[in-house]
Amino acid sequence: MLKRLRVLNLAVVESAEAEFCPGLNVITGETGAGKSVLMGALGLVLGGRADASVVRDGAREAEVEADFEVEKKGGGGTERVTIRRTVTREGRSRAWVNDESVSVAELKGLGAKLVDIHGPTANQRLMEESFQRETLDAFGGFQVSGSGLQVVERYQSAFSELTDLKSQVLSLMSSAGEDELDMLRFQVGELEEAGLTDDDETIAERHAAAAHVGEIVENANAITEALGGDRSAAEILIGLQPCFRSLAKHLPAAAEWATEAEDLTVRIQELSRTVADAASKLDVGEESLDELDARLTLVNRLLRKYHVSQVSSLMSLLAAKKAKLDALEHREERVAELERKIAAAEKSVRAAGAELTKARKAVAEKMAKAVTKELKDLGFLQAKFFVALEPIEPAEHGLDRVVYMFAPNPGEAARPLAAIASSGEVARVMLAMKCVEKVRRCEGEKVRGKGVLPSHPLTLVFDEIDANIGGEVGKVVGEKMRTVAKGHQVIAITHLPQSAVFGERHLVVSKGVADGRTKTEISEVAGEDRVSEIARMLGGEKLTSVVKRHAEELLQLSR
Repeated sequence: MLKRLRVLNLAVVESAEAEFCPGLNVITGETGAGKSVLMGALGLVLGGRADASVVRDGAREAEVEADFEVEKKGGGGTERVTIRRTVTREGRSRAWVNDESVSVAELKGLGAKLVDIHGPTANQRLMEESFQRETLDAFGGFQVSGSGLQVVERYQSAFSELTDLKSQVLSLMSSAGEDELDMLRFQVGELEEAGLTDDDETIAERHAAAAHVGEIVENANAITEALGGDRSAAEILIGLQPCFRSLAKHLPAAAEWATEAEDLTVRIQELSRTVADAASKLDVGEESLDELDARLTLVNRLLRKYHVSQVSSLMSLLAAKKAKLDALEHREERVAELERKIAAAEKSVRAAGAELTKARKAVAEKMAKAVTKELKDLGFLQAKFFVALEPIEPAEHGLDRVVYMFAPNPGEAARPLAAIASSGEVARVMLAMKCVEKVRRCEGEKVRGKGVLPSHPLTLVFDEIDANIGGEVGKVVGEKMRTVAKGHQVIAITHLPQSAVFGERHLVVSKGVADGRTKTEISEVAGEDRVSEIARMLGGEKLTSVVKRHAEELLQLSR
């Protein structure tokens, strides 16, 4: 959710700041006051195109900063995300997210997740093929766990298996000529001949011990004698036990000392046995040392040659090379086997795809009727909305392309929405779809697992969605925006008072002249100030008592 937008030295705006609330925020103002600049600022901070022309005359750079409140990853509350972007007089642009520098591509990706803007120059998600497909599938509940309609998942599983099989064939067909095969055979032979085992992992330690066996045995004997011999530390501690017992009669703490002495005796005896046992295993002759030396040389050579640091890695490498050699030496048989599996997998993909297409067709008509009904309420009395399925070759998401079709006028054939709809029409289609989503969510609460549509950006922006429509339709637009705002934050720029009265926060953009410069300001209006703004929208500059009463009535009716 967008919490705050701050603008500095952008176009006619020297300094302006707006705060937004959950629900429906409306922005009004006279034509030319700077509402478009506000939308331009939001688009800029979300990764839109930047050039030097946006910088206010006389300023070194323009800056836009936006604060968002988003859900933490993995749930568990919300966190603040601050996005800032600057544009210099020379046209250079920089962006930061929480004071960490990011690229414009990263900014666009983040912006698409946070805000969905619908306006004359906005990049509208409704036009995206993926959005149209995902929305249709979700309308039918195809991706909702536990719904029993797992057709999307079944298709994607089958398609993934087919893709993997084709990749294996491609890998086999594109690798290893005869020279590479000869090299692979040599490497496998060399590693097999080495006869590597887990014992080779400690060859360096064993070699070092064998090379100094005499010194090790001598020192080990001295240690064991001192620890466990006739006059060893253990014997001395054992001999002191009567002293500890006698002392304990007069000094109670001595009893604990006696226990400590017993524990030390046991540990010293164990250490003596450990040292003696290790020394006994190092009793090797010159011949064993020579064998260890040769083995160490071989192991080190193989480690260096194959660029690994452990014998276990050499053993894993041998297993991988043997498997690859076996596959390549039996390539024709393996390819034939894979092609049989591919044929079976293609049948599975076609079957799962046909099931998905059937399911999509079953809900496409329902969705089209629901959206068309909402569009009639929004002023498109004769318009019709359709969902077309165009067959394609197997792709990641099915055997068909989902295309939203629109017929704004009777007698005209429906054409793709992206090809014919104006920005205002597209905005109202999106609003209609969000209203359908709201109804579908309510149904989903009654029937668990059905009707839950995908989670798209929490903030929806409608820039002059009610342009070129009448007051009664404007009232419906306002009502529906408020309905959608129960599940999304909605920001709407409007010229219609019938729409504006439904806002839960009302911001006014105004323009004035100070010190010979034009300045734009943004302020929230409430109470009598809001009545005056609605009245201005109704009757222009002449705020008669009749116009003001009409404004009060509109506000009262909206509540």
